[in-house]
Amino acid sequence: MALPPYTTLGEKIWYYLFRAICGLIFLFLIMPILVVLPLSFNVEPYFTFTEGMLRFDSEAYSMRWYKDILTNGMAAPDAPMDWAWFADSWKNGQWIRAIKNSFIIGIASTLIATSLGTLAAIGLSRSEMPYKRFIMAVLISPMIVPLVITAAGMFYAFAQIQLNQTYIGVILAHVVLGTPFVIITVTATLVGFDKSLIRASNSLGAGAGTTFFKIQMPLILPGVISGALFAFITSFDEVVAIIFLASPEQRTIPRQMWSGIREQISPTILAVATLLVLLSIILLTVIELLRRRSERLRGITRT
Repeated sequence: MALPPYTTLGEKIWYYLFRAICGLIFLFLIMPILVVLPLSFNVEPYFTFTEGMLRFDSEAYSMRWYKDILTNGMAAPDAPMDWAWFADSWKNGQWIRAIKNSFIIGIASTLIATSLGTLAAIGLSRSEMPYKRFIMAVLISPMIVPLVITAAGMFYAFAQIQLNQTYIGVILAHVVLGTPFVIITVTATLVGFDKSLIRASNSLGAGAGTTFFKIQMPLILPGVISGALFAFITSFDEVVAIIFLASPEQRTIPRQMWSGIREQISPTILAVATLLVLLSIILLTVIELLRRRSERLRGITRT
């Protein structure tokens, strides 16, 4: 955007200085990511840049750590890459098992958290709802209370009902952590919702279910999907609750990375981190597209 002709010298200096400061802050925030990406292609088992990498020597770079994601833990990693090889990787690969667990737990907890969070947000948006502030504070408390305290409490509670070290227990724990994000996102979407549409639907004889699925849900769907993506990201990145509640069979990607750092430092962790960064970029892009679509549906335009 060009500066207007009446801009003073001081305003011009601040205009460019402000953008330079924002650029430096942005660079500071993404610097760890910029370091991880090239290190994941290091041919040597180090977490530092080798002389060959600094010289951009092609022999100093390799895909070995990305291949290790598939082969780590296999019974016969050097066998020909046929269907038996992939079956071995799918069954015995440690990272593959962690990836499967992350997606199974993440998708299951996201579906439950999205359903509960959407219903809670709709209920809290009604004017006749009593004690709304207190209920909202209770529902979003998992975001405020330190995660170690929440995980320790769930460990004690789940131990009483035999849910420790089970998939159901881990999924329920992630539901508790992901539901607040859905509530906040859907509540923000409902702020701009025209409630007269619900009254018009009721006046025309539509029931509560028809009104919700035909009128309300299509308009708040971008917010619901955004909340679901936030819940999925929360589950996918969670490690504290997994440490407290999960057994080795329910080990997820963050837990596997934590174990890899403590037990066996390997650049495979950097390769997995690179893939997670790419996944996060895709999810954030989807969230931004949904946000813009939601604004268009509500008639909000930006200049």
